Amino acid sequence: MSLFARRAFIVFWKDLAIERRSKETLNALAFFSLLLLFVFQFSLGADRERLIAALPGLLWLGFVLSGLLALGRSFVIERENECWEGLLLAPGDKSAVFVGKLGGNLLLMFTVEALLLALFAVFFNVDLAPALGPLVLVIVLGTIGFAALGTLFAAMTAQVRARELLFPVLLLPVQVPVLLATVRATEAALAGEPLTAVTNWITLLVAADIVYVVVGVLTFDVILEA
Repeated sequence: MSLFARRAFIVFWKDLAIERRSKETLNALAFFSLLLLFVFQFSLGADRERLIAALPGLLWLGFVLSGLLALGRSFVIERENECWEGLLLAPGDKSAVFVGKLGGNLLLMFTVEALLLALFAVFFNVDLAPALGPLVLVIVLGTIGFAALGTLFAAMTAQVRARELLFPVLLLPVQVPVLLATVRATEAALAGEPLTAVTNWITLLVAADIVYVVVGVLTFDVILEA
């Protein structure tokens, strides 16, 4: 294992160990997801056609809101425990911290998204099995881009007093193209269409993932020391 990969893995394992012991973020996101589902079900009622039309948007609304909570806490532990200087003083390439944080955020978001997906199927009595393969691919592509930029912006706003307000204000406008692509591709997957029918949107997601990850790796040193 290279030195860069070892540093990234240490950051990833540290965040995973803290979350495994406290389960603070995961429990909060699980309860938040349940609350969202209750609100969605109450709003839509038993209108099946309305539900099918709104399901892609609702699904990603749940993913985005829970993702904002998870990503916004990416660097809270370091800030609250005065460990920010530790990140700055750690020897080696600081972008390894970004990769480790991104890995931890992706694992947390994938866990919550799997829970949300299962609860959507139960609460709204929707059979997702026929569309599960394409749906998982779209979710993975959309989540990588969202988490990469979210991790970068979380680092940018970690030292700001109004970070809870500033973080989503900065992140969401930049994510609009990705969110449009994910909702459209999810709609196609749930309708049973092949993803080749939405090739342009899938290409956009792949390109956004590559660009956001590369930008995060290249700029994280500057952002961490700002």
